[in-house]
Amino acid sequence: MKNTTSLVTSLCAGILMIVLAAATASAGTITELVSDCEHCHDKDGASKEAGIPIIGGFSAQYIINSFQAYQDEARPCKEVKYISGPDKGETSDMCKAVKNLTEGEISQLADHFASRPFVRASQPFDAALAEKGRNVHALQCNKCHEDSGSSPDDDAGILAGQWMQYMEEQYADYAAGKRDMPKKMKVKMDKLSEDDTRALVHYYGSFQGPGQD
Repeated sequence: MKNTTSLVTSLCAGILMIVLAAATASAGTITELVSDCEHCHDKDGASKEAGIPIIGGFSAQYIINSFQAYQDEARPCKEVKYISGPDKGETSDMCKAVKNLTEGEISQLADHFASRPFVRASQPFDAALAEKGRNVHALQCNKCHEDSGSSPDDDAGILAGQWMQYMEEQYADYAAGKRDMPKKMKVKMDKLSEDDTRALVHYYGSFQGPGQD
């Protein structure tokens, strides 16, 4: 009986060690993956580069959707330079960055960056254009991008405080048909002129500093 008890105890201890080792390895992997992301998107996804989006604070679902779109090459994959890390100065793109990520790794990365604050960019903007953009947003965009585009809860990203250069590039991709959009968004976008989208960019860029409405 003692031998049986000892055997069971040893087996349980062995299983526990395997589980703990797997958990430690997983934690190490996700830490490395987060670090890889931050070599372009900066600490906690608070990008300081105008052409690289701020991703901290996005909803986990939006991040997952974005990663899947890049894996499917359904979004343009613009080459950018690493701003830090061992590959600093070298170029890569999002399609390459997420190509080999598993569903579990994507989920963990999404949860990580969703738990971080969205740090609004500090950037110059045109106040008159921003005011025009406020009206355009209220008429065409607020239903899906609530709270002036500052809420992550609609799973549509965060626009208020995002880098203006990045937003301009995304609007250009939409207009050129390089980036897919939901049908209801396309209906709205088709109504907007270039001046309207420029005004929207300045409106979203006008949101600066924490807690601004």
